[in-house]
Amino acid sequence: MEKTPRLIQSIERSAAILEIIAQKGGHARLQEIAEISGLGKTTAHNILQTLDHLGYVQRRHGDVRYHLGGRILNLARIAGDDNALRARLRPVMLAIARDSGMTVYLAVPSGDEAAYLEVVECGDAATDSRPPLHEQLEGSAVGLVFLAFVPGLRKRVMATRTGALDARTLTRIEDVRVKGYAIDIEACRPGWNCVAIPWREQGEVRASIGLTGPASRLPRARLVQLGWMMMKQVEQAGVQQC
Repeated sequence: MEKTPRLIQSIERSAAILEIIAQKGGHARLQEIAEISGLGKTTAHNILQTLDHLGYVQRRHGDVRYHLGGRILNLARIAGDDNALRARLRPVMLAIARDSGMTVYLAVPSGDEAAYLEVVECGDAATDSRPPLHEQLEGSAVGLVFLAFVPGLRKRVMATRTGALDARTLTRIEDVRVKGYAIDIEACRPGWNCVAIPWREQGEVRASIGLTGPASRLPRARLVQLGWMMMKQVEQAGVQQC
């Protein structure tokens, strides 16, 4: 006979809470989570606080419910098919590449990094303009987009990488939140500048569309213009669901 495995109660409870939130359509109140799980409100609250800190659940401004967080949705994306995301956004990327004459790329959160799924190179784009397959979040334009608009990810980076988000980086993140786009002036690669915008699905940032090129062709003023152009392209295409 197979031995019954020794189960860790806290993990069992955490998994049960995540399943309850998923079954309730992706969001649930503390009271109903406690009632369905059979846990006391204090115990359920403490588990939810831990899951929130880790990015598996989140609470939105003005909403008392707990929602599935970016980290667990990212795990579901990794397990799923990225081809659908590529196909959906490729027309927008082609339009941005055409209007800018630069290389355009699609990035998604992958753990605590940005992963690049797709690259569209314009005919006159400079050589060696492709981004790496993975990149740290701090400093890069797409990374700043994720840190600005995915609170659970930002919390996790601050908790796990001491000093990663210094005062200057936090100021840049807030600037991205206000303006809606992120700029990288030779922060990741000498001689290369970038601008990136968020792509939302049901109000949540799921990916980022970025644009890169030689610094000589993309001074800051040009990056700002392109950032606004990119946001307009996304809006016109009806891709960004707010």
